[in-house]
Amino acid sequence: MVWDSRFEPIVRPHLTFLPDDAEFSADLDLRDFGLDSLGIVDLLIELENTYQVTFTDDALAMETFATPGSLWATLTGLFAAAA
Repeated sequence: MVWDSRFEPIVRPHLTFLPDDAEFSADLDLRDFGLDSLGIVDLLIELENTYQVTFTDDALAMETFATPGSLWATLTGLFAAAA
């Protein structure tokens, strides 16, 4: 999976248990590496501001924030809906 250059630097700081030199892959379990409910809210705000999208109610599911891959897939769906 390929995402743009802004995505990883936005998400990675919310993963407090992910070592700096660890790979940031599409299937990384975000919750296992420190993304909690407060982190999700902060991350959501950063993503909305950076990408100029609004997460819809159906996108606000735990599955959306499970992995970088699921989060990026949701974001690309929001891009498509906004176009």
